[in-house]
This record gives sequence, structure tokens and C-alpha cells, in this order.
Amino acid sequence: MKRRLSQTYGGGETPLLPSVPIYEQLVAFYRQAILSNRLVPGDRVDSITQIQRRHRVSRETAKRVLNQLESEGYIIQRAGKGSFVANLGPKLRRWGMVLPFFSVQYEDLVARISHLAASAGREVVRYFDYNNWEEEIRLVQMMQEDRYEAVVIVPTLDESRTWEFYAGLPPKGCRLMLLDHTMSYRDFNFVIQSYDLGVVRAMEHLLSRGAGGVAFVANEGWTGRNMVLELMTETYRMALLGKRPGYDPVILERATLVDGASLRSRGVTGIVCCDDVSAIRAVGRLREQGVAIPGEMGVVSYGNTDLARYFTPALTSVDPHNEEMARQVASFLSSESRAELIQYVVQPELVVRET
Repeated sequence: MKRRLSQTYGGGETPLLPSVPIYEQLVAFYRQAILSNRLVPGDRVDSITQIQRRHRVSRETAKRVLNQLESEGYIIQRAGKGSFVANLGPKLRRWGMVLPFFSVQYEDLVARISHLAASAGREVVRYFDYNNWEEEIRLVQMMQEDRYEAVVIVPTLDESRTWEFYAGLPPKGCRLMLLDHTMSYRDFNFVIQSYDLGVVRAMEHLLSRGAGGVAFVANEGWTGRNMVLELMTETYRMALLGKRPGYDPVILERATLVDGASLRSRGVTGIVCCDDVSAIRAVGRLREQGVAIPGEMGVVSYGNTDLARYFTPALTSVDPHNEEMARQVASFLSSESRAELIQYVVQPELVVRET
């Protein structure tokens, strides 16, 4: 039976590695607890006796662990008082951002946050986890250990996989904020947008134009389980059922499936696209097929990025107010108050243009 390293400062247990000396594993264990802010400057570290009892090692090994941690600058040993986490110095004036993928929506959001961070004397560094929840967790832990001042995370699109990780993080140390997601984390900082309200406003606009139905166009690039897309799709279904009970939902997985003749045959007179890029593709295909925009078919996108404003015809679009989201993030991260908790929900607005 393998001996295991008790996770005194974190959940679960870690198997001991036979090829690595036990004292080195214990040093790494306590070092990680300090770098990940489970132990912060001033916290008491296990005594020699506690290390002996918890990890079932000799007194000499326990003493060697503490001496090594002190020599590396992680702890201070005070005769007759115990061992305490040392002050490791100032954190980097740097904010990390973790994104699941590249999109024009996120590009706009990052640019706005970066501008506000620069005015506060901070640098923003972005990382992509490619919608992999394990990579997301790894990147967050890496930036904590590298002593970033703050980390902003747009969670992977299946947020249920990271719930326990964020719920179990200590409140001290590196400031963390979840951005633009669908799940509300109790006692955790977040700035989100009301995706369902945005879809409702888009549907109300299109349904007010006439008696026809409305189709919904998703984004083929959003792979895997996508809780944002699930929320938007379900809201679309409910809005259509409430206003047009005689029309079946028409959900297209990507803009390249938009076909004017098929939509006409199903009585569709409006399209909601989940992002500006999909909307531009849909409008282009419809115009190529001889469908008048917006005379015969109205189109609403979600995002209101530069693409929506500068495309011809200019897109009617749901504006998630990225500037407001960025302002809330920057205000919290640069605040001197450490007891503050921010849980902010942005209300999207429909901007009517030429489609």
C-alpha cells in the first residue's frame, strides 16, 4: 500500500513518489501552499512535531523541511514561537486574463480592460485555454504562483467542471474575478451580462416587425458543451413559443446553413445570430440568394462590435456593454479595498440599425 501525502492545506491526498526523497516532496507541498495563497504572509506553518505526526516522518526530516523552506525565503523560524510564512515582496503589477477561445467579442473586451489597466499602471497578459477546463485551472494556478496581482477568467463553456475549484479557493492573496459567464458563484467576484435578456430584446424586435417566425443561428466554432449557447437557445425557444405558438423553432448550427428558400417555406421573417461574425455571414448569404434585408428578412446579431457598426448594411445588434463590464473589472482590481465583493450583472441593450 502506497503512503500518501496528507493535503493539510488543500482537499484530498497526493500519493508519494518513490523516486523523489520525502523531504523534497514535503518542501514542494508547503511551497505550493504558500505560492497558491492557501498560506499567506504571517500564517503559522506546521511545527516539527505537526509535520512528524501528519506526514509520518522522522524529526530530522521535519526539521530539514523547515530549514529548506527558510533558506528559500518562504518562511521565518522564530525561536519559541514557531514558523511563519514570510512576506515574499510585492506582487507583479500585472493582470492575467484566461479566455476559452479567440472571438471579436473577447478581443474588444480585452482591449477595453487593457486600456483601463494601463491607466492604473498595470499590464494585461492574456492566455487561451482552448475551452479545456483542466488547462483553465492550470493557468489560474500558474498566475497565482507567479504572484500576479489579479486574474480575470472567462470560464470554459462547460462551467460545471470548474465549479468546485473556484468555490474552494481561499479568499486571500491574488484577486480573482469571473467574467462573462452564466453561473453565479456565491461569495465570489464576478461581472456578467444577462444573455437571456439580450436574446429576449432581439426576439421582441424581430417579432414586432410582422407575423412570421424567427430562426436562431449558432456558432460552429463554439465546440463542446456550451452553457452560454444553451442559455441563449432556450431563451429563444421560450420567446418564440410565447409570441408565436404556431411556429416551430428553427435552429441552425452555423451561418453557412442559412438558406433563403428554406426559411421562406417555414414562414421565417427574422434571424437572431449569436455573434456579429455569424450575422455577417447570414446577411451575405441571404443577399446573394435575393432576399431583401431587412424588407423580407430582419437580422439581429449579438455583440455590437466594430463589425456590426461598420459592416454594410450596419447590423442591428444586441450591445452587451463591454465598456461597462471593463470598467467594473478595472475598478475592482485596482481598488485598495480588499474586503470588497463585487457581483455585477450588465443589462444588454438593442441597437437598431439597417438590418
